[in-house]
Amino acid sequence: MEIKAAQVNELRKLTGIGMMDCKKALVEAEGDFDKAVDILRKKGQKVAAKRADRTADQGRVVAKVNAEHTKGYILVLSCETDFVGKNAEFVAMSEKLIDTAIAQGLTTRDELLALSIDGRPVSDLILDLTAKTGEKIELAAYNVIDAPHVTAYNHMGNRLACIAGFNIAGVEETAHEVALQIASMNPMALSADSIAEDVKARELAVNIEKTKTEEVEKFIENAIRKAGINPAHVDSEEHIDSNTAKGWLTPEQAQLARDIKVSARAEAEANLEKQAKKIEMISQGRLQKFFKENTLLAQEYYGDSKMTVEAFMKSANKDLTCTGYFRFQLGA
Repeated sequence: MEIKAAQVNELRKLTGIGMMDCKKALVEAEGDFDKAVDILRKKGQKVAAKRADRTADQGRVVAKVNAEHTKGYILVLSCETDFVGKNAEFVAMSEKLIDTAIAQGLTTRDELLALSIDGRPVSDLILDLTAKTGEKIELAAYNVIDAPHVTAYNHMGNRLACIAGFNIAGVEETAHEVALQIASMNPMALSADSIAEDVKARELAVNIEKTKTEEVEKFIENAIRKAGINPAHVDSEEHIDSNTAKGWLTPEQAQLARDIKVSARAEAEANLEKQAKKIEMISQGRLQKFFKENTLLAQEYYGDSKMTVEAFMKSANKDLTCTGYFRFQLGA
């Protein structure tokens, strides 16, 4: 049967898919508009299935707040290439998704995917874009913050964005500074208290093993130095052989260094239990340094290294604190 250009154009406007694909779908559906939509949707599903194992680490990160600055929204619409991520339709889709989410007050990713826009579920609109671009496209992340004051920050190019909530309203300037801190310093948590206990335990265990290794190596190095040998000349078998050939070590010194490495290591490892308190203290210190570098409130404020982020907020208002945040970066 004859498929008119007006039909093809109508289907293209509804789905956003190219004219040729729309015409083929209408021909296959024998002019049945609804069947043609289903055919195109299935095509999108096939493309998505074929590319399910592909990495979609490009796209767009968008963060916005409602008019009252009491709710912040952030989403990641991902694709496979930067080229598609900068495509006008892809950009428009990300903006439409977050604007609709704000208008509807949606709190979860599933709610957003199930929502209908222009009579089509969001999940289907994403499939249509998948069919059109030939790339894996997905709503990779969606989060919301509700607080007396919420701020949003979008870094140039929309590859990085964040939202942050605060316990006091009307703190725009201070909130913006904290958002910049989150964007630039990428804290892993709000504070040490908000880090899971198993993560803390794992980090402490790593620090203990690292400290034990360092104590053993330090003992060996001192023993080699006491024997009148430069530790840097014997830090590996390759260096021992090389430095002996150069005449920097005698064969006797080379063998002595090897012997010391074995005997001193055994002695140092046997003494580790006696150093348990020292090792624990050093490891706890390293853990505190880890918290200082990786938790928002304890981090040095990027604008003044003499104060923490928490102190910076207190300098603006003694009761002010950040209640939570979300930060997303493409490829991270």
